[in-house]
Amino acid sequence: MEFISKELSEYIRLNSDEEPKLLQRLSEETHQKTIHPRMLSGHMVGRFLSLISKLIRPKKILEIGTFTGYSALCLAEGLDKEGTLHTIDENEELIDFQKKYFDKSPYKNKIIQHLGKAESLVKKMDGNFDLIFIDADKTNYLNYYKTLVPKLNKNGLIIADNVLWSGKVLDKENDDPDTIALKKFNQSVKEDKRVDTIILEIRDGLTLCRKI
Repeated sequence: MEFISKELSEYIRLNSDEEPKLLQRLSEETHQKTIHPRMLSGHMVGRFLSLISKLIRPKKILEIGTFTGYSALCLAEGLDKEGTLHTIDENEELIDFQKKYFDKSPYKNKIIQHLGKAESLVKKMDGNFDLIFIDADKTNYLNYYKTLVPKLNKNGLIIADNVLWSGKVLDKENDDPDTIALKKFNQSVKEDKRVDTIILEIRDGLTLCRKI
């Protein structure tokens, strides 16, 4: 489902910050070598993540769902001088791919890769996160959220990707587990008095939450 025309999407791209060269190469290789390149955050989401990170200058970032490392590199652009970014993925085959691009970036010593099931790994993490990005298995979005809100600093942000799910969230008869999970996530976050929240119409939908 396309929310805006391709022509308008191209206009937005041309009038926004350019995609850094390293990320262009990462995107190209992702499309050449992975089965599901659409999982890549992409230019517009990437520039949004970069801008948000630069605005808050986080000391500690958590990302759930590394894929090929594109969004991690975008988030790392705004890290505090002494900041770190922890990124989790369960796909062992992509570890070397991610590391190759992390090592080519200025943030190679700031990005910490974690391999395994995010649901168990996040429970063991200390917390004190300033920024959390969720872009992983949709059926666990709400579980991640419930675990991570207490680990988020005051005024810290949670960003969740794909919350409009190609418009499937509007289909009342859709019984796909991912769609059902995202509907529940969206409603639960809206009702959570611990956060301010808004859904943004960027690509496939981004939820932005601030812990009060």
